[in-house]
Amino acid sequence: MKKVVVIGSTNTDMVVKSERIPVPGETILGGRFLMNPGGKGANQAVAAARLEGDVTFIAKVGDDLFGREARALFQKERIDTSHLLTDPDNPSGVALIMVDAKGENCISVASGANASLSPRDLEAARNVIEAADVLLMQLETPVETVLCAAQWAAAKGRTVILNPAPAAALPPELFPCLALITPNETEAELLTGIRVDDETSARKAAEKLCGMGVKAVIITMGSRGSYLYRDGRGEQIPVQPVRRVDTTAAGDIFNGALAVGLAEGLELRDAIGLASRAATISVTRMGAQSSAPYRHECK
Repeated sequence: MKKVVVIGSTNTDMVVKSERIPVPGETILGGRFLMNPGGKGANQAVAAARLEGDVTFIAKVGDDLFGREARALFQKERIDTSHLLTDPDNPSGVALIMVDAKGENCISVASGANASLSPRDLEAARNVIEAADVLLMQLETPVETVLCAAQWAAAKGRTVILNPAPAAALPPELFPCLALITPNETEAELLTGIRVDDETSARKAAEKLCGMGVKAVIITMGSRGSYLYRDGRGEQIPVQPVRRVDTTAAGDIFNGALAVGLAEGLELRDAIGLASRAATISVTRMGAQSSAPYRHECK
């Protein structure tokens, strides 16, 4: 099996689903509460593992109940946790999520141990990172850590995917390390200054990202599918319409599946097909990791 290494965050998601998301100062009664494992890195690692990827997850948890439960869950999902670190000084990450009746959400994250994952922490896993067929990262851990791992992997000719979420400014030296960047419309606008709301604007943003040194761009566009740009050519890739229940981890499921497809040697367009099918299934289910489908569901 080809190796997928995911570096990123792990959180416990505390979710309230109600008719609508309250405005500042407002209280809405009658919601339903769920507590689920989450965090963008963990979501992507679980998604990749359920799609039969050989996954190593590099992250940091607190020395607390949430951290111990996360470690046990990853092991149950057959994820290699030999480089899952414990922070004695900071709690495990927590996310507070509100979801409305249409499946839209808003999220606030207390990063905890995720914010202390440093380049020094990666040293013990350097050989694993450099040997990965695909390295997948996000931005819920420090940017300097993301840059360090990207540079190591790129120097060895490995495929590096960055899901630039949550949206943040990035150092210019990171972009040439990336085989692929996968922003949504909001993240693409932050990175390029170009508002993305249709295929034409998606192309302009993707062209600008490639001008920064990225080899290929996938802009995820929710129910409109995704926009792929590479080698000077772009195309809009539609998705099957479904009734959305919860969009919380759809982007994470997409990226985890994409990494597996590319690690298996699928052509990029086919890997996007796998990722789109997995993400489409996920939005019909509540939760983050719990919404990730298995490989047999994505035929």
